[in-house]
Order: sequence, then C-alpha cells, then structure tokens
Amino acid sequence: MPNNIDLEGRIAVVTGGAQGFGKAIAERFLKSGAKVAIWDRDLPFAQKTAKALGPGATAIACDVTDAAAVAAARDATTKAFGRIDILINNAGIAGANAKTWETDVEEWRKVMRVNLDGPFICSRAVVPGMIAQNYGRIVNIASIAGKEGNPNAAHYSASKAGVIALTKSLGKELAGYDIAVNAVTPAAAKTAIFDQITQEHIDFMLSKIPRNRFVLVRSLRRWWRGLPRRRIPSPPARCSTSPAAARPTRQRTKKTRFACWPGCFAGSSFNDHRRQNFCRLQRCP
Repeated sequence: MPNNIDLEGRIAVVTGGAQGFGKAIAERFLKSGAKVAIWDRDLPFAQKTAKALGPGATAIACDVTDAAAVAAARDATTKAFGRIDILINNAGIAGANAKTWETDVEEWRKVMRVNLDGPFICSRAVVPGMIAQNYGRIVNIASIAGKEGNPNAAHYSASKAGVIALTKSLGKELAGYDIAVNAVTPAAAKTAIFDQITQEHIDFMLSKIPRNRFVLVRSLRRWWRGLPRRRIPSPPARCSTSPAAARPTRQRTKKTRFACWPGCFAGSSFNDHRRQNFCRLQRCP
C-alpha cells in the first residue's frame, strides 16, 4: 500500500536540495502535493534537479551562511508561492578529517558556518512569516554524530550537537504557536558528502552500525509521513521507548506539540530515543 500523506497546497523549502537527502525529501514532498523551493548555492545543479523533479519544484540560489542571501531567497520564494509552510534545514558539509588538535581553525569555522549557522540563519528568516500565519513545520537534519561525537570529526560532531540544541530551544520558543520544530539524527548515508571524508573514517562509521550498512537515501522519504501535516493534535504528548523496544509510552507535557517518527528529537521536550529502538507511532497522539 502506498505511504500517502497530504501536503496539498503546502509550500516547502529544502536547503541543499539539489542532491542527496535534500533531493529525496523534495521528491517526497512533491509526490505528496506540496510545492518545493530548492535553496542551493549551486544554482545550475539545483535548476537541473528542479527540472527533473517536475513543475512543482523551483530552484533558488542561496548560500545559507549569508544572511542577506537567505533573506533574498525567502523573498523570492514568497513572491513565487505566496508563503512558506515547511522549512527543511538540510544543507551541510562534512569537513576534512583530522584530530581535534590538528584541525585547522578555518576548517572548523567553515563547518560551523554551514552546519550550525545555516539552520539558525534560515530559521531566523522564515519563522516570523510562520508566526504571522500561525503555522509552520521546521525540520533540522542533525546526525548521530551530534549525539555520539565521532573521532577525527570534532567540527562536524559539534555542529550537529549544536543543531540538536538549537532545535530544542526554537521548539520551546514556538510552543505557543502551531509551529513544530524537530530534528532527525540519521547515521551515515552514501551521498556526495562522502567525497569530503577519508576511507578510514567511512570504515569507522560503518563499523558502528549494527546492520553494517549505510542509510539508503530512498529510505529517508519514509521519515516524513507524519511530520508536516496540517495540524498536530492536542493534548500534547511525547513518545519514548524502553531499551527492550516493547511499546511506546505516552508522557504528557504542558506545552509541547510535535510530530514523532523514527529517530526523532522533538523540539521542545523529548526522551532520548535509543539508537535501535525507535518510536513506532506515525504521530504522537
């Protein structure tokens, strides 16, 4: 049975959407009825992707580290589609592998600018419009490295840990609106980002995955089935699982509303989902 979701009439922005995770997410949204603005600093590549995805996709040049460029991309998207309902902060880089004490300072800053400053700058630009319409869904692509801390990748790990913290802070700030803020923490996937890291580091990451395989990009499309729907029901709740992965428990909270799906971190309040024991509910009821 097809895994259908209703995003009819919704407007989504996917940063770094020209390839990899971003392209897969954009494709899934389009199939679900949304229109998608692909924000990418490589405009010709983004235009090629948008053309391949179909008439509902539009490519817009955007460097997520540049606040002025992000503001211009937001204005172009609003002009083309009228508003922004969904923001996927996906753009990211791995950086060069090195011991922490051997990492070049500028290399550290470069990774932080893209991976952490980028989601902050994009959220800062888009959130006021979401508040004005009292609706929005923001998803930040973090990483298991942000929880575990990978050796020889301190800059990447720290940037993704920062994304998780940013998600929780922003989610709490927006808890009074119909705006959900979430992050996903996937393990490594074989995308173009592998070109930036050493084979030794690739082998290390694979050794930490019990199933001994990397994430498939097409699998990412299934993660969004409950996320950007039109409203998230009350009463607010959060999901947690025991190490035995028996059955999700529901714990009530006072302020938090969010969607929940495999490997999620909820923006305003959460229990840590064990690495191999994900929430089995499509949405927290």
